[in-house]
Amino acid sequence: MTTILNRSGPSGAGTGPFADPLTTVLLGPDARREHGFWRRLVATEPFRRPVCPPPGPAPDERLALAHARLRTLNGALDSAARPAADPRALAALHEWLAPVDPALTTVAGIHYNLFLGSLLDHDADSPRDLSDYLQLRRIGTFLCTEVAHGNDAAAIETTATYDPGRDGFVLHTPHSGAQKFMPNTSPAGGPKSGLVAARLIVDGVDQGVFLLLVPLTDASRALPGVRVRRLPARMGSPVDHCLTSFDQVFVDRGALLKGAQGRVGDDGVFRSDTEGHRRRFLASIGRVTTGRICMSASAVGTARVTLAVAVRYGGHRFVSGGRSSPPVPVIAHRSHHGPLAEAMATVFAMSLLHRRVLERWEQAAARPAEREAAERLVDIAKGWITWQARAVIVECRERCGAQGLLENNGMTELVTGIEGAITAEGDNLAIHSRAAAGLLFDRARGTEEEPAAGQPGGDLTDLRFLGRLLDQVERIWFDRAAARMARVPHGGPLERWNAASGPALRGVEAHAVRQAAYAYEQALAALPAGEARERLGELARLFALRRVAHSSGDLLAAGHLTAGQVDGLTDATEHLVAAVNGHLPELAESFALPGELLADWPIAGARYADAYDDPDASWHSAAAGAPVGGAR
Repeated sequence: MTTILNRSGPSGAGTGPFADPLTTVLLGPDARREHGFWRRLVATEPFRRPVCPPPGPAPDERLALAHARLRTLNGALDSAARPAADPRALAALHEWLAPVDPALTTVAGIHYNLFLGSLLDHDADSPRDLSDYLQLRRIGTFLCTEVAHGNDAAAIETTATYDPGRDGFVLHTPHSGAQKFMPNTSPAGGPKSGLVAARLIVDGVDQGVFLLLVPLTDASRALPGVRVRRLPARMGSPVDHCLTSFDQVFVDRGALLKGAQGRVGDDGVFRSDTEGHRRRFLASIGRVTTGRICMSASAVGTARVTLAVAVRYGGHRFVSGGRSSPPVPVIAHRSHHGPLAEAMATVFAMSLLHRRVLERWEQAAARPAEREAAERLVDIAKGWITWQARAVIVECRERCGAQGLLENNGMTELVTGIEGAITAEGDNLAIHSRAAAGLLFDRARGTEEEPAAGQPGGDLTDLRFLGRLLDQVERIWFDRAAARMARVPHGGPLERWNAASGPALRGVEAHAVRQAAYAYEQALAALPAGEARERLGELARLFALRRVAHSSGDLLAAGHLTAGQVDGLTDATEHLVAAVNGHLPELAESFALPGELLADWPIAGARYADAYDDPDASWHSAAAGAPVGGAR
């Protein structure tokens, strides 16, 4: 399902921006429908970067701007419920908004996905009136993590105790560690309501963690019984991260989000079709998985914009060409363009893997038997994509030198902002550890398909051969994990996992790389012969070669590479770096970024130095014929 959004907006968003075959590879065959609305939106004046004299807007001003933009965005939608119901629309929202305004992306993602999405997913037999949230008379937020419970959120300690006399629940925070540790719960931006994860107590029995809809604030203060305190300043976006607690706050029975995980009936009896507290909890917070897809989308969009800016700046930042030689653009140097070429190969891989995950997740919605595998792929991709984005963004910032450190050039906010995506919706290392355990278990049961044995002597220019090598890298690491676990047969679960986790986590990384390489192969197969296919093939081989080179020692020791092939990796890689470098500007153009967006980043323009001109300086006086040098 693809959401149809309001198509009103600036012109120029027809087939033009999406006509490039490589743009179709990155954004999908239905790019205009899926991405056109969001691309147009970020080019409009309300979403342009504000021009402010140093030191720029304060954090509270940036937060106010984010909420104002949220209302503009909401008004541009034909229905605020549609993006909440469509993972592709949610992903596109994050892909385009994240590089423009990370704070807006955070509050919009929480409101449309975690809040509205959860409300739409539950209570199908008794729909609620959502008009206040659809029209933003109240902003929605989501309170799950507690001070003492993050990645182990199933152990949260906030309670919701059923009171049969009043036919409702009493929400309470029992101690300091149970305070909610979440963003966007203060009155900033307008009245707020939250979906609060709490331990449901009925007739003195703990039934597990459920979500309850709870009003939190009015336009200026927290409501009675609710306490909201701002946390210390946080790196990255200026969203109001807060501690939120509850002192015997009563909500009626209808506040509980119901479903197969459980409900309290008119007779006050709890019933559930789901066995086990953990399964009930996962059913209640199912929207977190879609949130991980959105974090990947944010990372992909942010990495694309940062790389495009770095490529443009490298082309018009000139340096000395040497004795008696004219100046050359800094990107002419291998030391400069090499990292950008490799970043381009990685950004395409991130984008293709993200789209692969979206497709698998949509398919799993109609095929419940595939849901577990699809969710694991979402987790693996979220960790790998956001970590790769950080590496790309930091590299691009460095290639822009001191200019990249200035806030007006936009990169500093993205450098710190990606850290939020790495931690949000499940810390990367924690979700990769869970995925590693699942993959290791599947291999032990024989349910995970084993890659075919590699044959040394293959051609390093053959993408299929490189793909088989990447398969073997994954196999090597999981074999090592299984062997290490087997050495402690009588140890406890933690001891056995600690023995295996190091190589198992390397196996998850290799699995992500393998999936990205497969996505490259699929995209190449869909392209007709021609220049676009040649460019994509160069990127795919560069991506795979760099990962093979990283594991060349393991592949050599296992007999999958020869010594001659290992020796040839450098030349093969350098050949591809040179090929990709020759097309970096065109490859960056395939990102289809609006000119208005790039115009707001001074270093993206050839006349970037004009941003630092001083109209009262002596050189202007000299140009106008006025006395200079202090003459009177």
